Amino acid sequence: MLNKIITRMVCIALATLVVMVMPEQLRAQSAQSTELIALINKGAYLVDVRTPEEFAEGSVTGAVNIPLDEIENQIAQFKDKKHIVVFCKSGYRAGEAKELLAKHGFTNVSNAGSWEDVAKLKK
Repeated sequence: MLNKIITRMVCIALATLVVMVMPEQLRAQSAQSTELIALINKGAYLVDVRTPEEFAEGSVTGAVNIPLDEIENQIAQFKDKKHIVVFCKSGYRAGEAKELLAKHGFTNVSNAGSWEDVAKLKK
């Protein structure tokens, strides 16, 4: 009996937490999307860091393909860019690309997640 009461209380507490936290996460995602849309519309340098094979299967119109493992060799491509938006299949490699570019002094880089997300934002 006591276990059932405790279990119900925990479930209620978790449900309450989800209801309280989710709107904040949705606002943060919406703000990030709005920011990315503005950057894309202002002509941000769109970089797909997937492999050439993945890029050939589809990407964002106007994006360049600089695979993650080529970024250091292609660092000159990033110089003088007002803002850089990196993306990949899921956002993981884009996160690594952002960190790598940060090590080279670039502070104007956004990880946009997946190329499909960027394509939706660009419409």
